[in-house]
Amino acid sequence: MTTALQLSSVTLVHGDGDETVTALDDVSLTVARGELVAIVGPSGSGKSSLLAVAGALTTPTSGSVVLGDVDLVAASPRRRSEIRRERIGFVFQSSNLVPALTARDQVRLPATFGRLGEGKELRDPMELLTEVGMDHKAGRRPHELSGGERQRVGIARALVTRPELLLVDEPTAALDRQRSQDIVALLARETREHDVAGVMVTHDHEVLHHCDRVYEMVDGRLEPRAD
Repeated sequence: MTTALQLSSVTLVHGDGDETVTALDDVSLTVARGELVAIVGPSGSGKSSLLAVAGALTTPTSGSVVLGDVDLVAASPRRRSEIRRERIGFVFQSSNLVPALTARDQVRLPATFGRLGEGKELRDPMELLTEVGMDHKAGRRPHELSGGERQRVGIARALVTRPELLLVDEPTAALDRQRSQDIVALLARETREHDVAGVMVTHDHEVLHHCDRVYEMVDGRLEPRAD
């Protein structure tokens, strides 16, 4: 499989002088296209910091972050913004849908953020809504959808730019057990069928069997999870 994301010896330190916190401590991780990797660990262990670094939202104190052929640490702020828009999809814990927009328009939303790179086209929003089982509610607004339905729309929106990397933050936090299983099974299927590298942060150990690999983060350090 083709490597999409590679973090090498990444350290992220917040603060200055004696008031410092090491959010990431010498973290290395490689994720291939077509696989879903889960990261578990207690609150405050560094999981969200890892997503922020991988998503070009935060620059690490040291180490390298490479997405495809781009070194995100060396890239300019403008280039990192382009990478986020064109090559990374984000799925948030609360789905972050716009209250006034229908499901169809939520998926269209990334098209309003600016041009994509040359030769790259958005996927068809209705095709994506059909894939995630939401085509019959394309005209509904978020308040008319259940938590699981909102997450499905959020996944479709994250995939519309044909990203290389999908970053997922606690997608089952507000869902019941069955909807949690359905959502993570959907994420696993979408990453494999569309050759996307997926990284999911979760507290939900019951969904881990859908993932290809599982890592545990404790005090900023990342290790393969022991079964």
